[in-house]
Amino acid sequence: MKKQQPTSGFKANFYNLSFFLLLFCTSYAQTVTPWITSGDQSKLIQQQATVSFAANSGTNASTITVTPGTTYQTIDGFGWTLTEGSAEVINSLAATQQNNLLQELFNPSTGLSSNVVRISIAASDLSSYSYSYNESSGDTNMNNFSLNGPDLTYLIPILKKVLAINPNIKILATPWSAPRWMKTNNSWVGGSLQTNYYSAYARYFVKYFQAMQAQGINIWGITPQNEPENPYNEPSMTMNSAQQKDFINNHLGPQMSAAGFGGIKIIAFDHNCDNTAYPIDVLNNSGYVDGAAFHLYSGNISAMTTVKNATGKNVYFTEQWVGGPGSFSGDFGWHMQNVILGSVNNWAKVALEWNLANNPQYGPRTPGGCTTCLGAITVNNSTSYTRNSPYYIIGQISKFVKNGAVRIGSSSTNGSITTSAFKNTDGSTVLVIYNAGGSNTVKVVQGGNAFNYTVPASSAVSFKWTDNTTPPPSGFPGYYNIVSRLSAKGLDVANNATTSGSPIQQWELTNGGGSNQRWRFENAGNGQYYIRVKSTGMYLALASASTADGIKVQQRSFTNDNTSKWTVASVGDGYYRIDNVYSGKALDVTDVSTANGALIQVWAYGGGTNQQWQLNQVESTAKMGQPDKDTNEITDSTVMVKSLSVFPNPASNTVTLTSGEAGTYTLIGLTGNIISTGKVTEGENTIDIENLSAGYYLIRYENSNGGIRTLKLLKE
Repeated sequence: MKKQQPTSGFKANFYNLSFFLLLFCTSYAQTVTPWITSGDQSKLIQQQATVSFAANSGTNASTITVTPGTTYQTIDGFGWTLTEGSAEVINSLAATQQNNLLQELFNPSTGLSSNVVRISIAASDLSSYSYSYNESSGDTNMNNFSLNGPDLTYLIPILKKVLAINPNIKILATPWSAPRWMKTNNSWVGGSLQTNYYSAYARYFVKYFQAMQAQGINIWGITPQNEPENPYNEPSMTMNSAQQKDFINNHLGPQMSAAGFGGIKIIAFDHNCDNTAYPIDVLNNSGYVDGAAFHLYSGNISAMTTVKNATGKNVYFTEQWVGGPGSFSGDFGWHMQNVILGSVNNWAKVALEWNLANNPQYGPRTPGGCTTCLGAITVNNSTSYTRNSPYYIIGQISKFVKNGAVRIGSSSTNGSITTSAFKNTDGSTVLVIYNAGGSNTVKVVQGGNAFNYTVPASSAVSFKWTDNTTPPPSGFPGYYNIVSRLSAKGLDVANNATTSGSPIQQWELTNGGGSNQRWRFENAGNGQYYIRVKSTGMYLALASASTADGIKVQQRSFTNDNTSKWTVASVGDGYYRIDNVYSGKALDVTDVSTANGALIQVWAYGGGTNQQWQLNQVESTAKMGQPDKDTNEITDSTVMVKSLSVFPNPASNTVTLTSGEAGTYTLIGLTGNIISTGKVTEGENTIDIENLSAGYYLIRYENSNGGIRTLKLLKE
């Protein structure tokens, strides 16, 4: 078969194999940020120095393998139960301390990012006393239903503050008991719901949804009864599977749908892992039920998989308490292995610890409530609180694994190491591990790359990295405006200063900006870059060698250390995050400002538009079609091309080529063969690569003015 000849406009040496070997000799290593909580409490969700993937070699008896192509459930989130008692003690904090605590717990960017809150419908056993929303016996129409009392005084104000911090919080509501007059024993403790009050109790739920909605609080999901096989707490109420099916199918489900609340999830069971027959019965015999909730005071966590497989419906882990005062190392380890990693590895979409906050006496509580349930927080007085093991149990995963993340494959060859891995919606990968043994150096493998890391004894590590740490659009040789997605202003050396240590700010751009707004990316190896300003030839760097949030960025004379090295990763739509190698923190506009003069800093990446950047080439410095000696990139024409990016990269099935203008593309194989060509429209264009062999390819783009960009693509 005659070999296809290059199309017009390509230079012959473009296809030379040695050129391609040079082009692809640079590997773009992923930078990994570890966060550790150790059993001896010397590190508590503490960020560590970054490490990098490199080519996998050698063997290790403790090898963890991450397989992104294997996917499981989507994660809804992690958190605690905000009992009425929790709300009461949090309300007792002074305004500054209360705000600090809530920001710490729920802020999705700077805090633990907890995004599921469980609350009780009326009293739980960790309320200051037992109460319902309607104590008028026989009021089946719920004319006297009211939230007045502890919920309106304590719980709802705290919920509103939580929602102000994160409006996307999911609220799961659960009753411990119906009003006493509806029960067979007319008592807060034990008894069951009288059948003649099933409809009235369903109406009670609907009134609750309406009343909470009137307060600006939307309920995400409910369970019909907390621990329906436990008649001992105050309050409590039993409800067997036949009763729960009847109540849901004939009363609660229909009334919720009729009242416009059919979108609220009904989650059955909400009790221990020693009984799979109950949830399987309800889930397989109710079209209203989304799934089942579990606790682990008895049974094995694998019961969740049993129910998932038998029903095809969702499973959630909704409660586990820590007994006070407890052992930090023992409690943290058991809960990480069983409640957190154990539940998500058995399909849990949610994992919750029990009480969020208590006073030093483990209260408030009802007379029959838990006497030693340790909260995530102990509120000592109006200006002081203590973080306990449940704080770190949840925080070790909630800070990194976000709502919408998908669990992906992970495995360990060491039985003392439990793992779970996730892909976040921003493209980042999170691997959470718990080491139940002694200090151990593990090897983490993904694809053909790996890194080694020493994990302390009885400790958890959350590793986070971005898989698509590829260079920004090619044409990288030359100078670029680095433009904030939030403000459309560019990175700027303040006052056009010429001294090392001068701060970096954002400032409006005119015609590509001045030389103090033009930046060149220089290859630092391992997928890392120096970012150099044209005006002085100095380098973008941290003002100090710190891993803290809020460290400002400056121009600095050259130093060969990680404070002046950066990685660049696509976040889609032609924008990139730029992370410092030393701190693992992302380039960020201070205070989410759009003003000229706002200083540039680094901060833990939270996905905000003040942390996303467009790279617009304003000068080219290389000859067409030649590999740049610093970056091993193909450099193209000196005619300007508007923004161009390919995402995801690496990719398996399709890629999206996002272009700022119309043109054409050519997909080229390693030996120079043209695989496909097509038109490019302004915006997003899909290119099918499903049938290509794994390896490197080029996407060559040309606009109507003869401007050319060539992008590298890795097919997995």
